Amino acid sequence: MNKVEIKARLEESYDHFLKYLGKLSEDEFEYAPDGKWNAGQQAEHLIKSTRPLIQALGFPKFMISFKFGKSNRPSKTYDELVAKYKQKLTTMEGDPPSSYVPKEVKYSEYSKLSKTQTEIIEKIENRLSKWSEDDLDQYIFPHPLLGKVTVREMLYFTIYHAEHHQNVVKIYLKGI
Repeated sequence: MNKVEIKARLEESYDHFLKYLGKLSEDEFEYAPDGKWNAGQQAEHLIKSTRPLIQALGFPKFMISFKFGKSNRPSKTYDELVAKYKQKLTTMEGDPPSSYVPKEVKYSEYSKLSKTQTEIIEKIENRLSKWSEDDLDQYIFPHPLLGKVTVREMLYFTIYHAEHHQNVVKIYLKGI
């Protein structure tokens, strides 16, 4: 996937997620099985996980290289990255890092969540415009579950992450 395709998929993935949540009733939006996140919390988790990408994509590349190194392998394809993420989820123990764990979220907060997430994706897309295709494969970022990933792979993850959490909400709502 090139930058143009990545931008389009980011928009599409988060737009679908937010529109799906926007169609939920208050009861559906706030429902979650015991110990799980409701739809609003899924949305807040996505905000907490996408917001740092704005800053990361804005760092000078020499600082990224100094702090995290450079890639010593080609980027995985979207499908390969998704498969790796799904595999890691099956062996994950405990909760995500606390900085990504959402607070309680009510139905009345949907509009604010939607606006915030849309703005974050737009900022990511703007920052992405300053990266070359080669840079996306050359530089690496740390991911809390996947380890070191190329910037392209981080963007692939970001696309899939919204789809994953939309599917989680759908699965939970089947239990109602």
